[in-house]
Amino acid sequence: MGESITEGTIISWLVKEGESFQEGDILLEVATDKVDNEVPASSSGIMEKILFQANDVVPVGEVIAHIKVVDGGASIGAGKIPQEEVAQTRERATDKKPSKKQSAVKAQVNNNTFFSPLVVSIAKEQHISYEELARIPATGKEGRLRKSDVFRYLDEGRPYRFVQPAADPDPTAYRIPQLNLDKGSGKIVEMDRMRQMIADHMVYSKHTSPHVTAYVEADLTDLVQWRNANKAEFQKKYKEKLTFTPLFVEAVAKAIKDFPMINVSVDGTQIIVKEAINIGMATALPNGNLIVPVVRNADQKNLKQLASEVNVLASKARDNKLSGDDIKDSTFTISNVGTFGSLMGTPIINQPEVAILAMGIIKKRPEVITTEQGDEIAIRSMMYLSLSFDHRVVDGYLGGSFLKRIADYLEKFDVTRTL
Repeated sequence: MGESITEGTIISWLVKEGESFQEGDILLEVATDKVDNEVPASSSGIMEKILFQANDVVPVGEVIAHIKVVDGGASIGAGKIPQEEVAQTRERATDKKPSKKQSAVKAQVNNNTFFSPLVVSIAKEQHISYEELARIPATGKEGRLRKSDVFRYLDEGRPYRFVQPAADPDPTAYRIPQLNLDKGSGKIVEMDRMRQMIADHMVYSKHTSPHVTAYVEADLTDLVQWRNANKAEFQKKYKEKLTFTPLFVEAVAKAIKDFPMINVSVDGTQIIVKEAINIGMATALPNGNLIVPVVRNADQKNLKQLASEVNVLASKARDNKLSGDDIKDSTFTISNVGTFGSLMGTPIINQPEVAILAMGIIKKRPEVITTEQGDEIAIRSMMYLSLSFDHRVVDGYLGGSFLKRIADYLEKFDVTRTL
């Protein structure tokens, strides 16, 4: 599932207990973040025992099924499965439901109110309030609530569903207002799973990071003219289209090297400065959803390599063929809102990053420029850039300086460079 993945949600089993399968057949589907992964059989065999069912959240490394290999290879879990192992696995997946007496016990409110996007998504689906979430026993690191905690709580019958708020609540604490809004009437369209995850991720980002947005405009006339003059030769020489995106990625990677404290994430009171410069590209999928494929080690690639990788990732996104590895480990994200004709944008930070860059449409307009003859009015190709940054760790000086450096690299583009 990838190094950063610690657990996955089983979507469905495609092979039932007692059924046989061939090498390469898909056994099950597992969801992690925005990508659904199909798990193929490494050899032919028979499904003997399935230990976790659809919608179960399972840690990486956990045994999820026992199969018997029938193609001559070593048997995996063949024969009778130890009942002790099965019992332990089931116990980890769900505990016994409490009695009514247990349910009546007054619940304690957790000190930690951090809820991951997926936990919030599950809570919304099951109509669990934040007040109720705060009372679910948490087993995660530093007392954080895990998905498995929520599923276990649901299996227990939601014992704290009707618990009233504790007496004398903290007057400074934020309370979700109980608003009965008029939803109006019209066609109801259910969000698909990816749209729900995007919504949760955006809400989580705004809840976590105090967003500040800075703006600059850049004169891209020289860059535009160089690209237009060389794109045909570039495609002929390298068999790759030369879009503006690899040129933007190149400039951003240079600026990050100049200001490494933009390339960080936050863990409590610690700032993690990332060694790799991995640029995520916010990309629209054919169904309108958003995904962020990643150009890894962008600072170590030349223009040809950047163009090739950008084109491959864009093609995969259009064809819905991005893998889990294609969308993980970004350290900074760019969003080309100009693609849709937007003059500028105020993007939401892609957690756990601390900044995101939006690039508006490149538009020709008259500008006052200074020449050897003095001030003149000329037609220039201008673009607005906006940087949303996390004010917990990025102040105005750093955010503004970094944004201006990107603009400088774009404006001072070397028109004498060769392909």
